[in-house]
Amino acid sequence: MTTEKKPLPFIANFAAGAFAGITEILTFYPLDVVKTRAQLATGKAEHGLVGTMRQIIKTEGVGRLYRGLVPPLLMEAPKRAVKFAANDFWGKTYLGLTGEKKMTQNLSIVTGCTAGATESFVVVPFELVKIKLQDKTSTFKGPMDVVKQIIQKEGVLGLYAGMESTMWRHFWWNGGFFGVIFTVRGQLPKAETQKQQLLNNFISGSFGGFAGTVLNTPFDVVKSRIQGYNKVPGVVPKYNWTYPALVTIFREEGPAALYKGFVPKVLRLAPGGGVLLLVVEATLGIIRNALGPPYI
Repeated sequence: MTTEKKPLPFIANFAAGAFAGITEILTFYPLDVVKTRAQLATGKAEHGLVGTMRQIIKTEGVGRLYRGLVPPLLMEAPKRAVKFAANDFWGKTYLGLTGEKKMTQNLSIVTGCTAGATESFVVVPFELVKIKLQDKTSTFKGPMDVVKQIIQKEGVLGLYAGMESTMWRHFWWNGGFFGVIFTVRGQLPKAETQKQQLLNNFISGSFGGFAGTVLNTPFDVVKSRIQGYNKVPGVVPKYNWTYPALVTIFREEGPAALYKGFVPKVLRLAPGGGVLLLVVEATLGIIRNALGPPYI
């Protein structure tokens, strides 16, 4: 007779998620800087991925590829806490409303979208500070200087510039990510070993990361434009609300502009999604073995 594994406590899942998130950030962060530079630039791009990276290193130094790293690292713990709590809350809520006994693909998508929108309330100030520091024209001394100047000029609510576009970005990415990994996992052969399970998680996470990136890149472009704009008193910002901004960019720069920064973004988030799932599962496995029965 086999006994079921006891679910790990919330703190274990939270710790695994936070560690995985920090690992992903440290591994792929330079790609995020290149992505932001591409999205903030209007008109035709002068350099591709490699060219932009070379240009940054040549003119600004290697350290510039990690400028703005502190905010996402500080964001990771509260972001993970909200993500896990929101996924758990909305998953149980939708299961109760539909009468389903277990998660289906449709419920997985809806849960992911809603949890993503919930998560955005936490990440906006961190994302804003990161964008301000990553901008090529940035003159801020560091994260606290960004916060200080924004509050002085715009008040505390100024830290929530781009709230609506961030919500849509997370809404579409989470929906694509969780919907696709649910499908891909169902198509992969059942894992017989821990190594096979980790490989399945990496594959499904990579496909999920790619799908989420395809869906949310236009919203990410708008978010970068809104958050990168330096407000001038008495002047109405060119980009304010997400969907009108999408139309403006499409009309003025063409459809390709809505996918500026797509290559570095997908190179980060496709394998990044795989790395996230892989590190989470590997970390949870270590925690299970450390705690022993009834968790293994």
